[in-house]
Amino acid sequence: MAKQELILLALDASPILDLMERALHAASFDVVIVKDRSGLDKSVQESVPALIVVGENFAGQDGITLSKEMLERFPTLPIILYAKQDAPGNAKAVLKAGISGYLYPPLKMEDIVNEVERTVIRARRLGDWLRREVKRTTASLAEKAKISEAERIKLEAIISNIQDGVVVLDDHQDILLANRMMREIFGIDLNEPLLGRSLKDVIPNADMHALMLRTREGALKYHEINFDDGRVYNAQYTPIPKIGGAVTMQDISYLKELDRLKNDFIHTVSHDLRSPLTSVFGYMELIERTGPLNESQIEFMRRLQGSVQHMTNLVNELLDLGRLEAGFDTRRELVQPENVLRYTLDVFDSQIKKKKLTLETNVTGEVRPIRANPIRIRQMLDNLVGNAIKYTPEGGRVRVSMSMQENQIVIRVEDTGPGIPPDEQSRVFEKFYRASTRPQGVEGTGLGLAIVKSVADSHQGRVWVESKVGEGSAFVVLLPSHE
Repeated sequence: MAKQELILLALDASPILDLMERALHAASFDVVIVKDRSGLDKSVQESVPALIVVGENFAGQDGITLSKEMLERFPTLPIILYAKQDAPGNAKAVLKAGISGYLYPPLKMEDIVNEVERTVIRARRLGDWLRREVKRTTASLAEKAKISEAERIKLEAIISNIQDGVVVLDDHQDILLANRMMREIFGIDLNEPLLGRSLKDVIPNADMHALMLRTREGALKYHEINFDDGRVYNAQYTPIPKIGGAVTMQDISYLKELDRLKNDFIHTVSHDLRSPLTSVFGYMELIERTGPLNESQIEFMRRLQGSVQHMTNLVNELLDLGRLEAGFDTRRELVQPENVLRYTLDVFDSQIKKKKLTLETNVTGEVRPIRANPIRIRQMLDNLVGNAIKYTPEGGRVRVSMSMQENQIVIRVEDTGPGIPPDEQSRVFEKFYRASTRPQGVEGTGLGLAIVKSVADSHQGRVWVESKVGEGSAFVVLLPSHE
């Protein structure tokens, strides 16, 4: 065992202090006696002792408390507590405090030396083990750092060649990586350092900030980023476990322009068709007043009126859809959905009786009002209930339910119609799309569900379909209640 190791004795003056000093000197230890707390602190800082012997009471302070304070500052420092007698609970308190050893009378010189040597040897072995572990861990981390750096360079090379804008963020939304396209999108100099900088400081774009705010709130993680020069990008946030997340951006300016041109065309054509259709319908009614018609003429007029009415409905629905998609639907007031549903069911009462359908309605609990356009909510319910009646065969069942789910109103309209194939369910809300399973002879424009979706979207809600071929369909709408 190495000699000349320093032992600090933090004991009040007593015969046992003299005994310990003589015994440790005889065992070739360097011994320093400290007389107070300041002396102890100074000696520990300056000399790095191999061990401290602390009295159960030293300079007016409790030895166990003093030992705890020393171990908080120097966790690996071995300490032996000396007590004047082996009182009940002392050993337990020593162990609980993390103290390395415990001495009490009667003591011989060899007892003191053996306990000190045992504690010092154990502390030395612990220190050797810690140093080996630190060295091994440091080497491992260094190797991983080399691998990580190589992987980072490879990842940067891949991302830099992606045509979409990409920025990788940590949990605090500070930039870890941004590719060339992302810099070009926001006009950031290619040589400007971005690593570690906050995204909101680097990219002062209100739409981007809105996207990042929505990700923190757990809302939808995609957003449109608009620029003053007319460019529009679709941005999507994807969480990355243990890192943070990534924002990818795709240029959809041409798609937005095509959509605008298409909507302008539909709106213009619909508007220009409405006036002549109204005139045709009016003259058809006047024909019947000019004189009696034979049976064939009456049948022709009936079919002509049906066709004109169908075209008029199509034009009206196109105009309604155009207004919704253009954002002109700004009217809002408190609306009680239960009352609107009642009006809708009253309108379709005759059709339900004509087809001998079973109508089941279920309004659960107290449905809160919503802040909405009552005309649009009525239009949405009319389309949903009308479709259910239209596609349900005679003698079938239509079920309409309304309930609260936390702060949302759930409207569910079910039918026992032909159902919708799974591969078509994602398309039923598209303009002019009609399911392949629709019965022969059932007329429709293919715009009703597109209007339903636009109404739900404009009221911060959503709609989806649940369907099985041969069993029927259920359309579900969620709308936020008024707070």
